[in-house]
Amino acid sequence: MSKTDAHKVTIKLLDKEYMIACPEGAEAELLTSADYLDQKMRDIRGNGKTVGLERVAVMAALNIAHELLRSHADSQQHIEDQVRHLGSKIDQSLSRSKLENREPGD
Repeated sequence: MSKTDAHKVTIKLLDKEYMIACPEGAEAELLTSADYLDQKMRDIRGNGKTVGLERVAVMAALNIAHELLRSHADSQQHIEDQVRHLGSKIDQSLSRSKLENREPGD
């Protein structure tokens, strides 16, 4: 990203402000992502087991990465299930078509 197509957006994570370069038009997505990350970090800090901003950030990043990978795997499984279902419907239709188009005496 060049300096001409980005500007700075301020985000807040655990009450600390960060200036982030952001492409024009992507500000809302960045702020939504920052809010999501902030909530994850607050959840981790609230559990009381993880101390220190860096460790909280790493744990939040790992949790979000896990969610993303699980979501991708779930989506892939759903697509595979749909393809199998469609294949089965095609096979059934072809079988019916063959039966309907058989000539007498076959």
